[in-house]
Amino acid sequence: MAALSVQAPAKLNLFLAITGRRPDGFHDLVSVVAPLEFGDRLSVAPAPVFSLTCSDPEVPVDDANLVLKAAAAFRRVTAGRPGAAAGAAFVLEKHTPMGAGLGGGSSDAVAALRLLQEISDHAGRLTPEEMAATAAQLGSDCPLFLRSAPVVMRGRGERVDPLPDAAVRRIRGRRVLVFKPGFGISTPWAYGRLVASAPGGYLPAPEAEARLAAWLGDGAAPLEDLLFNNMEPPACAKFVALPVLLERLQAEFGLSARMSGSGSACFALLPESTSIGPIRATIRAAWGDSTFVIETRLA
Repeated sequence: MAALSVQAPAKLNLFLAITGRRPDGFHDLVSVVAPLEFGDRLSVAPAPVFSLTCSDPEVPVDDANLVLKAAAAFRRVTAGRPGAAAGAAFVLEKHTPMGAGLGGGSSDAVAALRLLQEISDHAGRLTPEEMAATAAQLGSDCPLFLRSAPVVMRGRGERVDPLPDAAVRRIRGRRVLVFKPGFGISTPWAYGRLVASAPGGYLPAPEAEARLAAWLGDGAAPLEDLLFNNMEPPACAKFVALPVLLERLQAEFGLSARMSGSGSACFALLPESTSIGPIRATIRAAWGDSTFVIETRLA
């Protein structure tokens, strides 16, 4: 069988409200998440054992990588089924930066599950219910990548619901600039800072749902009115380069800019007529020439 490949899209949290901490240590959230046209690409070919190579030498290719964790989970669930892939050689073409809050690792994991489905015989594949459960086991962001459209995530991320068609039309295809400084932000650190600021750092679930419902109910409200992220204050308090640049983009270019997830990547919605040259120059002047900057669209 020839090698197969799929895109592993990055994501943006357009609306992210962390509403409180659960007894199991995870956090509850309400989030509107949209995949991007930009992302990684994962290829696979049948092989006796699971292995991974990557275009980025900084990415671990051992069992710590979510691609191989996904493969191990697939093997556990399908053990004993005829035709289930018992091994595979994965090749990851890495574009989504790490430590960015763009869901790169989670997306790669779901791409691995999709590819293992393809190279397995029908009897050896996961059922839709098993696919959803396996993705949720791998990480809170993983279930959203089972859908190819903007969604609402709730719980710790395992409850994923579609958005109304009218809302999807306001999101899909929007032009966006994604940019990340040279440093990443550890997700455990970010949540730890949020816990330290509790209860003031959380947005109560009823208020989060009310904000989302108000935007959904007003069909004329632009996407800019939805943007929110209460993970920003802890990150911005330590990494002051983030708020300084976001405020500058608003003041100089009138852009609605936010951090995605727990950071450190940020994004700005772009009008169709806007030239990104001056904006890119401003970002790199603030954060350095090595700053990651990509123009893409919400998928």
